[in-house]
This record gives sequence, structure tokens and C-alpha cells, in this order.
Amino acid sequence: MPKIDITRPHQLPMAEARAVVDQVAARMREKFGMEGQWQGDTLRFSRPGVSGSIAVESDAIRVSAELGMMLAPLKGMVEQEIRRKLDEHFG
Repeated sequence: MPKIDITRPHQLPMAEARAVVDQVAARMREKFGMEGQWQGDTLRFSRPGVSGSIAVESDAIRVSAELGMMLAPLKGMVEQEIRRKLDEHFG
């Protein structure tokens, strides 16, 4: 399965960074039907075809995802969209 691993530095306080990830997760639920659950400072998410996590660290956001066979051909587009959202919120 194709994997995506992206790390983006940030300078926000932890609570603020986590709130931003929460907003992004709410949008992912609305747009893609993706379910998410916090485990400590890591949001684990999944839906058919993709699963992964968004870890909020004191100085970085780490996004990891595994794409299923149906989304494998779209890896580049999915990765580009993740980077765009990270730039928008943490850039």
C-alpha cells in the first residue's frame, strides 16, 4: 500500500495547533466521511481506502497515511492536497 509521510514545522502553542487539526478533521468528516479519534496528541483517522494519523508535536505536525488500492493511483494528488492544507493552516 502506498504511504504518505509529511512533517510540517509550526510555531503555534500546542492547544492552538491541536484546535487547528480538530477543524481540519471536522472538514474531513464533512467532505469525505472520514472518522477520527484522538489518542493523546495524535488524531487517528480512517475510512474505506485510507487510514492514518495526524500527530501534534510542540514544534511540528506529522501526517502519516496509508492508501488502499483504489486510492493508490491518486497518491500524488492526495499528498499535494495535504501539503496545501498544511501550508494554509501552519505555513
